[in-house]
Amino acid sequence: MPPFPTIPTLHAAYAAGLDARDAVIEAYRRLAAADDPGIFISLVPEAAAMAAAAALGPFDPVKKPLWGVPFAVKDNVDVAGLPTTAACPGFAYTPDETAPAVARLLAAGAILIGKTNLDQFATGLVGLRTPYPAPRNACDPTYVPGGSSSGSAVAVARGIVAFAVGTDTAGSGRVPAGLNNIVGLKPSLGAVSSRGMVPACRTLDTLSIFAGTVADADAAFRTMAGYDPLDPWSRPLPVAPAPAGLPSGVRLGVPDAGGRRFGGDPLSEVAFDATLGELEAIVGPGLPVDLAPMFAVADLLYDGPWVAERYAAIRAVMEDRPEILHPTTRAVIAGAVVHTAADAFAGLYRLAERRRAAETVWGSVDVLAVPTFPRPRTAADVEADPIGPNAELGTYTNFVNLLDWCALAVPGFPRTDGFPSGVTLLGPRGHDGLLAAVGARLHAACGPTVGVTTAAVPSAKIGPSRARPGEIEIAVVGAHLSGLPLNRELTERGARFLRAVTTEPRYKLYALPGGPPTRPGLLRTADGRGGTIDTEVWALPTAGFGDFVSGIPAPLGIGTLHLSDGTRPKGFLVEAAGVAGAEEITHLGSWRRYVADRAA
Repeated sequence: MPPFPTIPTLHAAYAAGLDARDAVIEAYRRLAAADDPGIFISLVPEAAAMAAAAALGPFDPVKKPLWGVPFAVKDNVDVAGLPTTAACPGFAYTPDETAPAVARLLAAGAILIGKTNLDQFATGLVGLRTPYPAPRNACDPTYVPGGSSSGSAVAVARGIVAFAVGTDTAGSGRVPAGLNNIVGLKPSLGAVSSRGMVPACRTLDTLSIFAGTVADADAAFRTMAGYDPLDPWSRPLPVAPAPAGLPSGVRLGVPDAGGRRFGGDPLSEVAFDATLGELEAIVGPGLPVDLAPMFAVADLLYDGPWVAERYAAIRAVMEDRPEILHPTTRAVIAGAVVHTAADAFAGLYRLAERRRAAETVWGSVDVLAVPTFPRPRTAADVEADPIGPNAELGTYTNFVNLLDWCALAVPGFPRTDGFPSGVTLLGPRGHDGLLAAVGARLHAACGPTVGVTTAAVPSAKIGPSRARPGEIEIAVVGAHLSGLPLNRELTERGARFLRAVTTEPRYKLYALPGGPPTRPGLLRTADGRGGTIDTEVWALPTAGFGDFVSGIPAPLGIGTLHLSDGTRPKGFLVEAAGVAGAEEITHLGSWRRYVADRAA
């Protein structure tokens, strides 16, 4: 068995003859070795998990892309036949139906090991608000494990499972990942069905994924994602798969001086700066961003009427059986009683105003990198003050779901005392794939190991660089390049970046007359003499291809481009008559260089 059960290493072992039942045996062995009774609230009996492994039949990762992969589920998400407690024994029930997102994982061949511990009713970021034994931080038990998805994160960090399902309302899918040296993926809201989940704030909740690598988190997310017409919060959201390559021209945003909050902890600040330096080496210099609008949104989550949404989720418990609640959980949610219906509407109006201010960031950056948490907090800190440390841990997470952004928490360089540190990459709704492309490279650069295991962080490639069935490859050379003004015409149609590659040396590039805006013209020379021109190749869903090309104005059209990697995607070409009066810029080899020269 590999030291950490990533999907690729498990599948390689299966291809070499490993039995899936051996992976199950190892999962339960590692759980016993962890000697941490707080990780799981309930377990699938080992014999039942062994039977599920045997029932998979011959190894077939094509039909079942998660074949034989052990995983866990947070215990506020339904699995038929296992109790759902939400870490409140008096609330427990046994569902007859499995949550659709979990059912997708099982259908893809994943093997369930058990249901994990959490901050009660997913209210908390510390991982200690549970009547069960609390999970211990996998890296240092004196620190909190993070919540609310504490057990899911610790199970992954210890290599018991390859990935685990969590939930995220205010950071529950990110803070525990950062505190345990693993990846935490918070999808775009509505991309994954939330049916079968005990809600915290239904308008903000999403299922999340913990994994040892970005690639595994992305694979689990792709399996879980899909529109659910029976879930009123589900959206038919086209989420582009993660590209194999990194788009050129990605614009990085970083906190300005006022957005750097580390609670006076120099170790966390130094570690963040080291990771940020590596990130800038990958995508380019970061632009300082004012985070004040984001912090203003975060203030609404617990100081505004959204706490009343948590009250509504468990209203019957709060009003009829409050004694069954954890004292801190009850105290936090009881604060909702001071808010009126008018307060709720006032909160919505304030959110709309603050959201509009925060969204302006996407006009200048594509990815925003922030600390996953300001500093780690000890269990003793929380025992002395159950509220303050919890609030601090949410500094960089509380605003994300309110703003309808996606997020990916990635381990960075550790602190000088050895405790993990990391960053969270943020993007607008639907940009999950771009975050995965950047995050995989950052994780590979910072490493060195997954969770608390000895497994090395793998290379950054997380997806194919060719189109899949149902997609058409299209090469772009101008304003449709990533980071340029018309790129949204691709991404809004669900396109995903595949690769950056030059043409064969048989094209000329022109800046066409007219405009603004100035348009490029790529002309294939009749004699085969020309230059190599930079392109980006994107995969565009077939359904969106016709709509995209229908808007192309003369003298441009779509033809077949000959690229230096031997591929022949569709791409923009200009008619020979269209270059009359145009400025030839073939010598620059790139539309980006032309734009940069004009700006200079």
